Amino acid sequence: MRLPRMHPHMLRHNMLRHTLVTTTLDAGVDLRDVQIAARHADPRTTMRYDRAHTNLDRHPNYILAAYMASGT
Repeated sequence: MRLPRMHPHMLRHNMLRHTLVTTTLDAGVDLRDVQIAARHADPRTTMRYDRAHTNLDRHPNYILAAYMASGT
């Protein structure tokens, strides 16, 4: 499937914020550091920009289960 070309003026700053927040959180950057980078006063605002907030790989229960299963 081919994606349509976007005119540079169609690129919105919110799209970049969504990308920044989602990508940095996926990379394991601390929420507080992402909040500062996005220049948000409240971490809840930062979390609203996270498009992968339902990603189970980042869910604490799944992280703990993987850690326990690894035997470390």
